[in-house]
Amino acid sequence: MNIIEVPLPEVATADALLADAVATINLDAYFERIGYSGARTPTLDTLTAIQFLHPQVIPFENVNPLLRLPVRLDLASLQEKLVYNGRGGYCFEQNTLLSHVLRALGFSVKGLAARVVWNVPEGEVKPRTHMLLLVDVAGEPYIADVGFGGMTLTAPLRLEPNVEQPTPHEPFRLFLENDEYVLQANVRDEWKSVYRFSLQEQLLPDYEMASWYLCSHPDSHFLKGIIAARTMPDRRYALRGNELAVHAVGGETERTVIADADTLRQTLTDTFRIKLPDDPKLDAILQQTVQPTM
Repeated sequence: MNIIEVPLPEVATADALLADAVATINLDAYFERIGYSGARTPTLDTLTAIQFLHPQVIPFENVNPLLRLPVRLDLASLQEKLVYNGRGGYCFEQNTLLSHVLRALGFSVKGLAARVVWNVPEGEVKPRTHMLLLVDVAGEPYIADVGFGGMTLTAPLRLEPNVEQPTPHEPFRLFLENDEYVLQANVRDEWKSVYRFSLQEQLLPDYEMASWYLCSHPDSHFLKGIIAARTMPDRRYALRGNELAVHAVGGETERTVIADADTLRQTLTDTFRIKLPDDPKLDAILQQTVQPTM
């Protein structure tokens, strides 16, 4: 397996990131992309509306790592890919873009890092390879996250432990354990842990390093097969390899095995709304996904 090298940027301070966001973020283009036409004020209503719309339009996907293309986290690259070119991305791309948007609107935002525990065997410790945001709304701290794939939050959560909080999809809650917050989702009346995080602020170089690991380490699940996710008001779509799952809100899950590469391509473009890159390696990846070699 080829390993690509992604150059790491110089350390950026929080103040520099704020200035960069205000100076260069194209709010008009972003809001047109997600279909938001509401107020541009740093209120809970604004944050709630953006977090609901974003994952319906900008899908979670890992096409770049599979094609061994770099995943860049500078604002120009994020806007080019996620806003202008009809692509999606994973947590570092999704939430870095969202952080620029929120700062430009006047929110105070801190980047955090989490260890994923969703579907991880008990006792196995994962590195901090998930990004989420801590957003101050009128003096109250909230968690915002549009980048966790099939269990992406579709509403901000108050940073308040031991309280069940509804979202347009599943109820979520937080609890404290050994000085860390643990996020849990209620899935079919069972509370399942999603990830655990502390409130230590992370800066862009921290995310660049973790992102490089996910794009380069041979054990990274982002290099092992296609992953995509998108929400709708009444359902979640999730693709892993050639298995498509449609999770109805409050209902059952339908699973379909996609048997041919053309249907898989159409699923990525139609169901997940990914404008796939014109790369000759993609056809081979799609074929390998539906008909893996022994």
